[in-house]
Amino acid sequence: MTSTAYRPQTDYLQQVERATARYDERAGAREQTRQVIDEQGVLHADAPDRVTKRLARLGADWSLATTLEGTPRRATTGRSLPGLPPDSFGADVLGLERLMGRNDLIDVRFLETGYLAARSVGRICVRAPEAHYGTGFLISPSLMLTNNHVLAGLQEAERGVIEFNYQAGIDGQTMLPMVFDLEPGRFFVTDHDLDFTLVAVADRSRTGEGLDDFSWLRTSEAQGKVILGEMVNIIQHPNGEPKQLALRENQVVDLLDHFIHYATDTSPGSSGSPVFNDQWEVVALHHAGVPLKDSDGHYLSVDGSPWRPEMGEDQLAWKANEGVRISQVLQAVRQAPVSGPATDLRARLFEAAAPPLTPPGVPQSLPDGRPELAAPAGTDGALHLTVPLHITVGITAPTVSSTAPPAATTGVGGAPSAAPAAVAPVNGHISPAETDLKAALAGLDAGRDRTYFDAEADQAARQAYYAGLDGTGLGRALTDLLEHTHERRPAYQPIRMLYPWVDLHPDKQLRSIYSGQVFAPEDFIRADAAVEAARIQRWQELILRETALGPEALTAEMDALEAALAYNCEHVVPQSWFAKHEPMRGDLHHLFACETTCNSFRSNIPYFDFTDVQEVVRTSCGRRETQGFEPSAGKGPVARATLYFILRYPGLVGDVTAELQPDQLGTLLSWHEADPVTPYEQHRNFAIAEIQGNRNPLIDHPEWARDIDFTHAWS
Repeated sequence: MTSTAYRPQTDYLQQVERATARYDERAGAREQTRQVIDEQGVLHADAPDRVTKRLARLGADWSLATTLEGTPRRATTGRSLPGLPPDSFGADVLGLERLMGRNDLIDVRFLETGYLAARSVGRICVRAPEAHYGTGFLISPSLMLTNNHVLAGLQEAERGVIEFNYQAGIDGQTMLPMVFDLEPGRFFVTDHDLDFTLVAVADRSRTGEGLDDFSWLRTSEAQGKVILGEMVNIIQHPNGEPKQLALRENQVVDLLDHFIHYATDTSPGSSGSPVFNDQWEVVALHHAGVPLKDSDGHYLSVDGSPWRPEMGEDQLAWKANEGVRISQVLQAVRQAPVSGPATDLRARLFEAAAPPLTPPGVPQSLPDGRPELAAPAGTDGALHLTVPLHITVGITAPTVSSTAPPAATTGVGGAPSAAPAAVAPVNGHISPAETDLKAALAGLDAGRDRTYFDAEADQAARQAYYAGLDGTGLGRALTDLLEHTHERRPAYQPIRMLYPWVDLHPDKQLRSIYSGQVFAPEDFIRADAAVEAARIQRWQELILRETALGPEALTAEMDALEAALAYNCEHVVPQSWFAKHEPMRGDLHHLFACETTCNSFRSNIPYFDFTDVQEVVRTSCGRRETQGFEPSAGKGPVARATLYFILRYPGLVGDVTAELQPDQLGTLLSWHEADPVTPYEQHRNFAIAEIQGNRNPLIDHPEWARDIDFTHAWS
């Protein structure tokens, strides 16, 4: 069989010509980009909004990134920040340094997750006439993506198969591939201009293996997956050969509306290959190379002689690659006319949750971010627990005693005070939480001279956000909008995501949402760091002491630790109402600074309006009885945050009697109307939209409150 390049005068050569024309037209812009990267760094080469989205997707922020970028470059791979020792940061800082071209170190998980990503990639073989090879990859449980010039039509797809595991094994020998037929009769969408084909794959191979034995890659329309100057990776079957990897040798040099250019001095990508960033997210569908030409405009072969089509694609001399941006492919698939069962297959592409890229034997995370507790039965009949000690809670760990954990001391107004000791390594290693503390303080410092609220920019963003709404079916329309635009979903991490900027008031201070008491943001940052240190210490001691505890008991212990050592952060929709799952747990729209005494006083009971004749428990936090809680302050903000949550996550509130019920909706609407939106909430809304992508409609359009039909949220 021959490769696609052995098909003279085919669509492949037309795609090469178009890619070359686009590349040549952008020579000036590309040269300017290269100069900025060389002189200023990657953070300055792309548009600021795109860089911001990229940093947000990496879980980083401008303050940490610019702090790193502002330090002198080092000839070695060591890192340096003012006043901080080199080599004192975790994988996220290494990621930022790689992004900025300062460091080539990659933690080993990169290779392990890359191996799993590679399982979704297979070799496409199309039988005669015009037999040829290509590369394809699974992007849903049933659908495979490749180029239009690999599978141009239904008949060609019907002659095609995809082979998985066609690669060298650990012994160096080629593995036996598993062959799956393509089923274009079930689903087939193609686009000549964007050069993609999406086709269904048989559920079982010709020898009986299940397609679900192989990974598939969740693709996203969200921005922020790659910026100018980053390196990308390509997994491919070049010229029909066993699976190979072009590892971090292609640098992104241009981003067009529909295409992406990445320069290389090695062989090109194979037609239909996935192009990945360093987090193994698909950023593009590779479809064409940009060949070298002589002075007369003729393509050159690798030996410098003029190239002829019959010589084959592998004999072309290349200078760059072009891919189709995956966001553009997905938008075209959304708009393609399909019917019948194909509609359901397309829906699964956009709705199904992809399998995690977690290597075998590596503990995965539960929905609330805690480690999964693997409990295989041992040969001795006992239950053996594998429990990782790197608790993925994301808050820093100050120094603690090796014999007893520190108790959370009480500061002004019941807020726990920060431990005076410095942040220290955990188990002899630099804690990733140390980076969180440094980043939070750096973000706080960067915000001191930052404009608190840009009303003009907010108005423009607000108008653009709701431009497509027509006012009919407003409740369901807003639910769809909030979910679709919730592009980035940070995990629950108030120390970095909430206190340094999002929840600040105009005086750059924090105020408890229930009591209104004022706190310095640095106090909350350091206090929560001390609390997290105590959590980690006690958890480690528990594991060492209680080796026979089962998974359910360990989960209960974790819950007890969180209750005993609480953060200064309130979920206005209590975590127990959604089982501490993400993205609800980390959704910033319903997180507020709140001293632990008020947090505990409210507990998980719904909001309520009390009359003066009722006897209730009263504190500076508010009034409480078994039927509900009425805060002393913040009624408008908590009402609008709760209404947002009801719209964003329909069906999660009010499914048990102890939660907010539909007949209590009037209380929230009354609080909303009696306590109008302030610049504080507008600042929060704009800042959160920069991070997550979605906005709170009750802040942007308070007048909509009585027009929104919330009943679908309880259905």
